[in-house]
Amino acid sequence: MDSKDALVVFEGTKIRRIWHDEQWFFSVVDVVRVLTDSADPKDYWYRLKKREADSSGIELSTFCRQLKLPSSDGKKYETDSANTESMFRIIQSIPSKKAEPFKRWLAKVGYERIQEIENPEMAQDRVKEYYELKGYPEDWIDKRLRGIAIRQDLTDEWKTRGIQEKKDFAILTNEISKATFGKTIGEYKKFKRLERDSQNLRDHMTDWELILTMVGEKATTDITISKDSLGFEECKDSAIEGGTIAKNTRKELEEKTGKSVISSGNYLHLTGKKQKKLVQEIANEAGEREE
Repeated sequence: MDSKDALVVFEGTKIRRIWHDEQWFFSVVDVVRVLTDSADPKDYWYRLKKREADSSGIELSTFCRQLKLPSSDGKKYETDSANTESMFRIIQSIPSKKAEPFKRWLAKVGYERIQEIENPEMAQDRVKEYYELKGYPEDWIDKRLRGIAIRQDLTDEWKTRGIQEKKDFAILTNEISKATFGKTIGEYKKFKRLERDSQNLRDHMTDWELILTMVGEKATTDITISKDSLGFEECKDSAIEGGTIAKNTRKELEEKTGKSVISSGNYLHLTGKKQKKLVQEIANEAGEREE
């Protein structure tokens, strides 16, 4: 999932979520915070579980999964999380005037992802709207969307060739980036003054950086197919070759223009007024998704 899917907003309050087993799971503590306005939602959740177990014998924790969600310190920790159906049951135990509107919102948010799977164009429209509201230039958005499609083709190809572990996808992506730009993703983020875990590098690339990223990943896909690369090591070799093609394009362009394509520029300035507008418009629509 794209980073923008990791948070949704209900009445101005953020709720963490994760796509797991083909469905959304939401942070129970975040939902407790929304419904109770508690100053200590973790303690409220602890006491609620104890009270429910003592009074009815029902263990609310059995409705939860321990899934890793991001915390305020930027790290991910195992957190009580529940899908839409289980969250409905948990909400029954929380006295709150917000319960019914929250249930309607929860059902809608969960359904949106199903719609996007059945109709990929809908997902693309959502992404396009997201970037427009943040204030990105129209021509940049077109390149970003095309880049997403090319990236998806590449990862799908890797999956069919035995790449399954998240760390392996990251390593292969770094190989393309190193070959193309001479920097790993982490090094590039540092160069652009981005937060390592919470900010997407591609959301802060210039037009040429996006184009060369596409060249590297498209070349990698085609080379992987033509060489019938199987397993991690062979896919890694193809990734380096694909990135090298993008590097050669970059070098030739830099030689002709006399300036470097690699830029420390970013789009952090778009988190001002237009970002506030984005959050407000989303909140006004009964708690639609947020980045």
